[in-house]
Amino acid sequence: MAVTETRKLDAQKLRVDFPIFEQQIHGKPLAYLDSAVTTHKPRAVLDKLREFYETSYANVHRGVYTLSERATAEYEGAREKAAALINAPSATRPIMRCVRAPELAT
Repeated sequence: MAVTETRKLDAQKLRVDFPIFEQQIHGKPLAYLDSAVTTHKPRAVLDKLREFYETSYANVHRGVYTLSERATAEYEGAREKAAALINAPSATRPIMRCVRAPELAT
């Protein structure tokens, strides 16, 4: 059996990608643990969102004008990337994941 090296997560390196963590709260680096519903976005995502809103914001799949076609292409491109990332059989099939705590089951 081959020996594999386990690499540790470098939290400091990861923090650099998230602008929200550049601030300090009460003189200490921000630690955000309430991620059950909200997650902070890395700089690359924020940059892409800003670019989209500034240049391509329009209804997806609903228009036959340049902005709508551009927004649709961006949307479909994101679906393709997400499908490839999780090795989905198709980018057009809905991908759903529901996690429910056992104590909430009725």
